Amino acid sequence: MSEGLGRAPDGEESTVTTTSLQLPGGTWALGDLTVTRFGYGAMQLAGPWVMGPPADHNGAIAVLREAVEQGITHIDTSASYGPRFTNDVIREALHPYADGVTVVTKIGGTRDAEGGWPTARTPDDLRRQVQDNLDSLGLDALDVVNLRLGDAEGPVEESIAESFEAMAELQQEGLIRHLGLSNSTRAQIREARAITPIVSVQNMYNLAVRHDDALIDELAADGIAYVPFFPLGGFTPLQSGALTSVSERLGTTPMSVALSWLLQRSPNILLIPGTKSVTHLRENIAGAGIALSATDLAELDRIGA
Repeated sequence: MSEGLGRAPDGEESTVTTTSLQLPGGTWALGDLTVTRFGYGAMQLAGPWVMGPPADHNGAIAVLREAVEQGITHIDTSASYGPRFTNDVIREALHPYADGVTVVTKIGGTRDAEGGWPTARTPDDLRRQVQDNLDSLGLDALDVVNLRLGDAEGPVEESIAESFEAMAELQQEGLIRHLGLSNSTRAQIREARAITPIVSVQNMYNLAVRHDDALIDELAADGIAYVPFFPLGGFTPLQSGALTSVSERLGTTPMSVALSWLLQRSPNILLIPGTKSVTHLRENIAGAGIALSATDLAELDRIGA
């Protein structure tokens, strides 16, 4: 085990240890930051419909610490989860953060009293959200910030110049290290890259939702990470005869096969499956390491055809 130094302003040493376990998929570079391709998405730690505090506070602390102890260095979150409750529990569990732990957050929307996700992408909105993430996570700079675009229905084709220029300004001020996009179109990715480099794109993608196949390959060629949200189907878990058939043949679960397929799909795909359970976290890690044969992959590819 190794114990790293936190990157918090106070300079205290981290009390969370990390192991040298080999996680499935190896690592990927987000700019000058190296992260494990198998990461952890913290959205599920909030209450129902991503509102309110964790139902099991101690359980949330335990799963976050287990993630880091298993060697995971990529933690995905947002101050809009809860709102703030997810960031608060991350800070309580992991601050000061072990050396090498990268916290990725997103801005571009807020929450309303009914649990909706109204957009908030004016320069002033974005500055407030960056500060909210800094305060709740206990950081002096955010490692990676994704600009959340579109709406609850998916990407929306529109110019992002004003918003992304504001993000670039926050980066120049030293409040953000690296930038990315979420829920974006190919045109918006081109528009953002014309303003300043990006290190990641976070869109919905899984075995059944394959609209970004060509985009993933283009980003891989340019060294840009692709981070699928809802890698297991989100609120509607993946179900497929082919998925069941392959998992039964390999003696594992359909969800393990779905995670393994993503890691084998392209080297720039980073996984951020979420869970509230330490046992489930360990199962996800083990499952994602299953090797799929050419026969398995051909059968699974028919799901998204």
